[in-house]
Amino acid sequence: MLFIDLYKHCELEYRYSSAQGSRYVTSMKTTHIIGLIMVAAAIGVLFSVSGDMGTYSNFQTAMELPDQKHQIVGYLAKDKPMTYNPEVDANLFSFFMKDKKGTEKKVAYIGTKPQDFERSEELVLTGTMKGEEFVATDMLMKCPSKYTEEEIQLRDNVYSESL
Repeated sequence: MLFIDLYKHCELEYRYSSAQGSRYVTSMKTTHIIGLIMVAAAIGVLFSVSGDMGTYSNFQTAMELPDQKHQIVGYLAKDKPMTYNPEVDANLFSFFMKDKKGTEKKVAYIGTKPQDFERSEELVLTGTMKGEEFVATDMLMKCPSKYTEEEIQLRDNVYSESL
């Protein structure tokens, strides 16, 4: 609809300004064409970015569709071993994770071990399944709050007393 309105506007400008000279008409037409191209490019960028914003998955779905990228939300299995040996391969870190449905799988993260990894409350991994192992290329960690419940209560009390 926007393109139709813009086209009609360009056509009216052309008819109106044709009596004023062809240079003005040409510059207006070029300006409108450049504007249309920019709008089309912006729409294309929005569609390409929105394709990456999928829903979260789990290990079962990742095993059923191993060729697709998945985002899996889960928790670190702290009772299982973690392997990171920077002398051998600084860009390989492996650990076990449980997804939201309780399925536990070994994860090979292509990257260095994040600082305070053991303290993370929740993990979001992006990657693909390779056999029985999930190969993650991106990881987001939800770390615990730096405030305890007592500190928040104390801060709120001090704030309300100062009012």
